[in-house]
Amino acid sequence: MERPSVRSYSIRGSRITSAQRAAKDELQAIYGIAVEEKKVNLKEIFPVSEKIIMEIGFGMGEATAIIAKNHPLNGYIAVDVHPPGIGKLLGRIVEHGLKNLRVIEDDVHIVLPHMFADESLDGIHLYFPDPWPKKKHNKRRIVNTGFLELIHPKLKKGGFIHIATDWVPYAVHIEEVFASSALFSGGVIDKPDSRPVTRFEGQGIDKDHQVTDLMYFRK
Repeated sequence: MERPSVRSYSIRGSRITSAQRAAKDELQAIYGIAVEEKKVNLKEIFPVSEKIIMEIGFGMGEATAIIAKNHPLNGYIAVDVHPPGIGKLLGRIVEHGLKNLRVIEDDVHIVLPHMFADESLDGIHLYFPDPWPKKKHNKRRIVNTGFLELIHPKLKKGGFIHIATDWVPYAVHIEEVFASSALFSGGVIDKPDSRPVTRFEGQGIDKDHQVTDLMYFRK
């Protein structure tokens, strides 16, 4: 699989002990999806799910687990590259007995084109992606024209992407990127009840960070 030259993430100080890594690997063998150059059989993984939602970049998985627990009729696939967060989310799957959540450890730019069929996803969650606030790092922001072209074919017609950010300049950037594309329609929305407020978001709100929710639908 060809690896992207510009990444939208940075692996920072992955503090994970050998025991934690062993536990993560053991759980991942059960609740993970192996990265392979073949399409994932979603019907086999989620035989009774009404909708399939992908979350891109889930941090420590707090919101991911809550959403999966609150919506048992949906199947959720969480994609991230950070071992500590992946280990934490795998632990949450066990803790809450979640049957409708699976984890993939890799870059979504690899995962989507190689592992998911076109029109296989009902929705995508992208909550609090790294805003890369320094101008010289803006090119690393995940939301760009290439990203829209990446996700568009994988969403069903009318499928959605829900984005949340607490960095106002990034919200403006996101609006501009989508406005310049003919692939999606939508814009800023009120925060839906389905997206829980996590400790991370609460800390930002305490610092007067303005949270913006945006919802776009595949044309």
